[in-house]
Amino acid sequence: MQPGSVVRFRHREWVVLPGDTEEVLVLRPLTGTPEEGVHVHRRLMHLVGGTLPFERVTPASFPLPSAKNVSDATSTYLLWQAARLILREGATPFRSLGRISIRPRVYQFVPLLMALRLDPVRLLIADDVGVGKTIEALLIARELWDRGEIRRLCVLCPPYLCEQWASELAEKFNLEPVILRSGTVGQLERKTPPGRSLYEHFPVQVASIDFLKTERNRHQFLQFCPELVIADEVHGAAAAPGRSQQERHSLLKAVAQKPSRHLILLTATPHSGIPEAFRSLLGLLRPEFEGWDLQALSEEQRLQLARHFVQRTRRDIRETWQELTCFPTREAGDATYTLSERQRELFGRTYAFCSELVRTGEHLEQRRRRVRYWGALALLRCVMSSPAAAVAALRHRSGLTPEAEDLEAELSRWVFESAEERVDDEWSALALEAGDSDRRRLQALARLAEHLQGPEHDTKLARAIELVKRLLEEGFHPILWCRYVATAEYLASHLRQHLGSAAQVACVTGRMGDEERKAKIAELAVEQPRVLVATDCLSEGINLQEKFTAVIHYDLPWNPNRLEQREGRVDRYGQKADRVKVIRFFGQDNPIDGVVLKVLLDKAREIHRTLGTPVPVPEASESVTQAVLEALFLRQGEWSAERQLVLDLDGEVLKFHQQWEEQAQREKLNRTRFAQRALKPEEVQRELEAADAVLGDPEAVREFFLTAAQRLNLTVTPQKQPGVYQVSVGAEATATLPEALRLALPASKSGRWLISFDSPTPPGAEYVGRNHRFVAALAHFLLEEALSAGENPLVCRCGALRTRAVAELTTLLLLRVRYLLELSQNQPLLGEEVLVLGGVGLERGEAQWLETATAWQLLAKAKPDANLPLAEKQELVEHLLACLGPWPETGENWGTGHPLQQAVRERIGQRASELEAAHRRIRQAVSLQVRGLQVKPQFPPDLLGLLVLQPLVGGQK
Repeated sequence: MQPGSVVRFRHREWVVLPGDTEEVLVLRPLTGTPEEGVHVHRRLMHLVGGTLPFERVTPASFPLPSAKNVSDATSTYLLWQAARLILREGATPFRSLGRISIRPRVYQFVPLLMALRLDPVRLLIADDVGVGKTIEALLIARELWDRGEIRRLCVLCPPYLCEQWASELAEKFNLEPVILRSGTVGQLERKTPPGRSLYEHFPVQVASIDFLKTERNRHQFLQFCPELVIADEVHGAAAAPGRSQQERHSLLKAVAQKPSRHLILLTATPHSGIPEAFRSLLGLLRPEFEGWDLQALSEEQRLQLARHFVQRTRRDIRETWQELTCFPTREAGDATYTLSERQRELFGRTYAFCSELVRTGEHLEQRRRRVRYWGALALLRCVMSSPAAAVAALRHRSGLTPEAEDLEAELSRWVFESAEERVDDEWSALALEAGDSDRRRLQALARLAEHLQGPEHDTKLARAIELVKRLLEEGFHPILWCRYVATAEYLASHLRQHLGSAAQVACVTGRMGDEERKAKIAELAVEQPRVLVATDCLSEGINLQEKFTAVIHYDLPWNPNRLEQREGRVDRYGQKADRVKVIRFFGQDNPIDGVVLKVLLDKAREIHRTLGTPVPVPEASESVTQAVLEALFLRQGEWSAERQLVLDLDGEVLKFHQQWEEQAQREKLNRTRFAQRALKPEEVQRELEAADAVLGDPEAVREFFLTAAQRLNLTVTPQKQPGVYQVSVGAEATATLPEALRLALPASKSGRWLISFDSPTPPGAEYVGRNHRFVAALAHFLLEEALSAGENPLVCRCGALRTRAVAELTTLLLLRVRYLLELSQNQPLLGEEVLVLGGVGLERGEAQWLETATAWQLLAKAKPDANLPLAEKQELVEHLLACLGPWPETGENWGTGHPLQQAVRERIGQRASELEAAHRRIRQAVSLQVRGLQVKPQFPPDLLGLLVLQPLVGGQK
């Protein structure tokens, strides 16, 4: 009973799978998937089998078809599609493709190919924002899982990304994750067997890195840490100042200390301009990397690092990988407004107050002076965000004092948004030394701000409402990004008033929990125009491309990285719109915006345009703060409503820009070195197309679904939206469906189910791929229906038709073939495929085989052109089955004494050689061992069915 053989157990047939031990027999149902398998201990099997015969495992054979039930070509085609769509253990080199529910792009296989040459897998994937790093990482995880190299994995991510990762694992990669964080641990512990750790019990975990980094949870997690760990947004776990970030880095360093553990690090911003922080991430891959000078690498060092590090821009992907349609066209533009007289008065008086703070603080010791600088910048920024944020800043004061230990770090976070930390969007009240007169001035400013609320006096708000209306008219669905909660709520409230029923308006801020944010977005109907007002609590890592197609930066970020992260929420892989719009929104005479544009954002745009990707600002907040202070306060005189600030880009600003340009040049060199151009797109594409031929591509799924639905009288209607179909799933519409299929359909109050077979999927539709629950149920049902050979089956194993598609009598054989992939001393792997062998002359006991593509084409396209009586169909099929002869149960010498079976055996042997060559190509491409590699077919193959094509002769009708 070697792997691949058919056996009988408990009144049904099974396929023997490779097992980890000889004492346990692993069985999979003949028409099922490995997930439905059972493990049978050989000793128990013999003990129980002595008294209960059905508990014995005995050799069996796949039942041969009969001429009793004969149907048409469509029936045979459905059988073929059902049989190959049910395959999970594909015979092609990429084993994971049979179990994933998406169709990855060619470029997304590059990290997988890199991973296959590493043991253990240690990779830093630093592709651009929106390229699909999640898919790239999970392709590796799924492949390692299906090769039997891992049995447990954990994704470490920021807490707000846990649900998104869990959804990707479950929906696209068919793994069943649990989420580990403070709110879920209690429930998971109750599901964990006594005496066992939950970190050990659940094989697939998505964990909040901030939950696990704590002293309470860290040690137990490390004790039972899985074989594979994926760390997302890892720039926030680099070694850098800040207690939280250091704790994250310490956790990852402990994870990396086990030499055999696989570790995949993901980030779109691998460094924030601090070389030491970037090297600390590389040191997690291999300790020696942390000590290397990246600007002075030897060729040998570069080659070693390139094996572990991939960093590609979208330009790389478009030019090298010919992936022209992966991403939408980004239309970037600016929109401006002019301050009203009252707004100019508010800024002038606030600027005067802040300038005085800065000047009078110049005699203070350094720390207190810097606190004043931060406070002045923070106050100005908040006042110019919105009247609502201004009131919050001017009226609410904290209990902190200028002597508070963490005050400088606290204030700096509100001015310059760190790319490593999630931005807090609440107002951090100032703690400045202020006498009675200062407090009175602040209260007067607050009263002035209160009277500015509404579009009548707030020209920024009025202009934003115009922009949103225009975008909606053009068919876009915009996100307006704000810095503060007060601004977001103020903006959303006025948008609702002015848009009315013309659009849905949702507001998402940091005051909401992750579940509430997710629910707010989910509530927006894709059939109607929609607007999202959000703070930066959503700007990092969250997928918003399914419902939104435009971005307005209502508040300009002071970190250019944040600008790219915001825009990357809609401009990313999976966006179905052909184009997206991104708008920098600023005041023509708003000095705060002017400083940010000149010092930060224009320079960032210039570098992005030159390099094709964003480059982090050098040395983060230190140099940025000094440059902004220099431009805004230290080199300026008085400001009034009549006099504008004229920005001087000398001094610290010029020095800062020079540092940034130098870093951009270093980044350009790094990306040239690590874009991984050695792998050829056509080589990967060839193997993917071969896998599609075995497993079925999205078009095959679509044809199977629609054809089967027609036979089952399930109503499927194409929609106006390209690629979207509506399935009627109400009780009345599905009343005649078999129960197994009804249970696989989604519950819907409306009785409508919108689906698409395209990946990425259009908004509002559910992706239906080969692993979708309904497709799997449909394939199972039709295969079981065919094999049961009951009365009037929907699908028959045999068919015959008279057609113009052939000139000679042609027979198509549907064969399911199992192969053992053997390599050196490793446990063999089982692979399967459904072959269509087309031959001429089989009725004479000989075989002239057609090209595989020709046989597939005949199966899919041949149509009846004349009537063929049922008796004649049965006679043709019966004759061909007789010519094929009986197929014995044991397959060691199958086919050697029978001409046709020998011909089939030889053709399968040729196919095994083709598969072996494909495995060798992939393994050689990634420098894997090929010595001893063999792909061995297991005989006999399963004869699923056959189709006889009789040529149309003369005037037959």
